[in-house]
Amino acid sequence: MNMNWMEAVKKREKAFLQDLQTFLRIPSVRNEQTATQEAPLGKEVYEALCYMLKRGEEEGFAVKNVDGLAGHIEMGDGEEIVGVLCHVDVVPAGDGWTFDPFGATIVDGKIYARGALDDKGPTMAAFYAMKIVKELGLPLSKRVRMIIGTDEESDWQCVERYFQTEQMPTIGFAPDADFPIIYAEKGIADFDLIQQPMNEQAHDDILLSFQAGQRYNMVPDVAEAVLQLTNENDMKERFLTFLRAHALEGEAHEDGDTLTLRVRGVSAHGMEPNHGVNAGIWLAKFLANETLDAQANEFVRFVSQFFYGDTRGKRLGVAHTNEELGDLTINVGVLSYTNERGGKIGINLRYPVTNDIARTKEIIEQIAKRHQFVLNNFSNSSPHYVAKDHPLVQTLQRVYEEQMGERASLLAIGGGTYARSLQAGVAFGPLFPNRPDVAHQKDEYMFIDDLLKATALYAQAIYELAK
Repeated sequence: MNMNWMEAVKKREKAFLQDLQTFLRIPSVRNEQTATQEAPLGKEVYEALCYMLKRGEEEGFAVKNVDGLAGHIEMGDGEEIVGVLCHVDVVPAGDGWTFDPFGATIVDGKIYARGALDDKGPTMAAFYAMKIVKELGLPLSKRVRMIIGTDEESDWQCVERYFQTEQMPTIGFAPDADFPIIYAEKGIADFDLIQQPMNEQAHDDILLSFQAGQRYNMVPDVAEAVLQLTNENDMKERFLTFLRAHALEGEAHEDGDTLTLRVRGVSAHGMEPNHGVNAGIWLAKFLANETLDAQANEFVRFVSQFFYGDTRGKRLGVAHTNEELGDLTINVGVLSYTNERGGKIGINLRYPVTNDIARTKEIIEQIAKRHQFVLNNFSNSSPHYVAKDHPLVQTLQRVYEEQMGERASLLAIGGGTYARSLQAGVAFGPLFPNRPDVAHQKDEYMFIDDLLKATALYAQAIYELAK
């Protein structure tokens, strides 16, 4: 079929941007503090889900809300389903934004907002792609179903609950990564290392609290420690000297015998921790050279010894690499400590298909035990891949090459997308080659032209897969 897909998108550009800005202005961070029976993961995430379902209903699609955790927007007829897997939840905004993270500000051809890239911008692009196919009256032999999740950035309760009652698509794609096509994704394991209580009495400076990070799959951009100083010393000056020596941002504040230390890092997606600056690890590195109470010493020295300057698991003895999927990576996403309860280290570990995750877990457990930590709350999502000669992959390659006029190479990534919840699913955009990946970072944005190009690609892909 000879169709100018980009022309169809451009005709709808104004409406697309209006819908996108409205959508991005919903601060859809998972928040159990605002949870209700209707909105189990929080008011704002539920509001974003309902917004998309309402827009679907307004456009004449069939819609369904699955317990406030997920939903779908569907068109067409047939036994088979082509799935488009999206999510409306976003990671917390973090600090240091130039623009309001939920303002959806348009400047110099870019739209700035948390979720502009991951994944609300692409979700709206896929929605408009379905709208275009429907409005053009193109014949389909399969159903097309946009499946919408609400906690992709955390526990994936949404898709787990969704597929307990809903039909699994035969094939599908997730607009939640890179173009051209991602056929393979690393395995992802999340777990905690929990410090065991210690009975020694403290005679040194006492670490009252330590906090860094809010999500396992984000590099913490702020870390704060509060200490009670029991002796006269110049820790504040040593800390400020440490910051200058390592070109770090931060500050120190004294209040009587209490000292608060703060380090500012750079947030990034946990799939590549080296793209960020982990404020928590840097603060632990400083405190590891101070004389603290025994329990605190064990906590900060463990963090410094095994994670400072190493995101590949070399110090833990679990390093592994694979030619297609690259290195095993470790992101220390959450660090918390109080002098009453001890410490917790929340880790996001990503590994190639050739890595033995059971053995990796065993090695980490053994090392943790020697330092009075236990491994807890372990969850694992196995690596995912689709054969390069699968019809899904070949169709998307053809679509990309026809519209972009360049070769559609196949990629493997460390990220985990909803594509892995399908037996035959791949990630397809929205980030074009050579564009910076600013997902989970401050001032997250998408080029508007890129979103429009992605919409055209998704429209043709939906038609070709479902015709």
